[in-house]
Order: sequence, then structure tokens, then C-alpha cells
Amino acid sequence: MLVTRNNRELMPSLFNELLNWGNSFMPEERVATPKMNISETDKDYEMELCVPGLKKEDLSISIDTDNQLVVEMSKENKKEEKEGRKWLRREFSSSQFKQVFTLPENVKREQISAKVEHGILTITMPKFTEDEKKALAQKIDIQ
Repeated sequence: MLVTRNNRELMPSLFNELLNWGNSFMPEERVATPKMNISETDKDYEMELCVPGLKKEDLSISIDTDNQLVVEMSKENKKEEKEGRKWLRREFSSSQFKQVFTLPENVKREQISAKVEHGILTITMPKFTEDEKKALAQKIDIQ
């Protein structure tokens, strides 16, 4: 089973604004952490991440050698300077995130699939059936 976590920060923008006030000469690095839903059925796990405005080219999903699902995003917004335009606030900037999840042992790694549709990245992770898990058991002969 995947870990369930609800992320709710208390007044993060107010505290961040106060702590960063007066430091406008220091560029603020934008790191986005998408909201997510994780659900489970008898057949699979499904993870949904909110990624509005992103294309599949902006996203990367892999499984590392520690059986961890790694979801990464990197997006750079091009800064267009316009004649006579002075920016008072500019929040469209580069952003990135990386989330790492330990996969349950009953996930069929080779059959994990993902799609992006209407700003939602959906990752489907099929589970082994009990019969399939038993078939994976292996007896080792002693010589």
C-alpha cells in the first residue's frame, strides 16, 4: 500500500512574504509540489497529480534501482521583454519538482503506465494477483 499524506501548510504565503520582504534583489527559486490523489482497487493503484499547463515533454517518470517511482517536472517559461513594459510582479518563471515514492512489492513494474489529460497526470500501477505472486516464488536447488 502506498503511503497516504495530506499536505496542508498554515499560512505559507504570508510567512514567506514576510521573511522575503526587502530581499527583492535575490531571485526566488520556484519549486512546485503538485497536489495529488492516490487510490487503490483490487487490480491497481492509481496516482493523480495536478499539473496544469504541462505537457508530457515537461514530465519524466522512472523507476530507480531501489524500487522507487520517481516523478519529475521541469518547466521554463520564456521571458519576453516588451518595449515600454515594466514588470511590477512576475510569477511566471521556471519551476521544477521531484517526488519519490517507494513502490509496493505487489506492483507489476513493467506494466506501469502514465498519461496527461486536462492538467492531470495519471499513473496507473497494476498489481499482481495472488496466483501471479505464487508463480514468482522460486525454489533454489542446493548442489
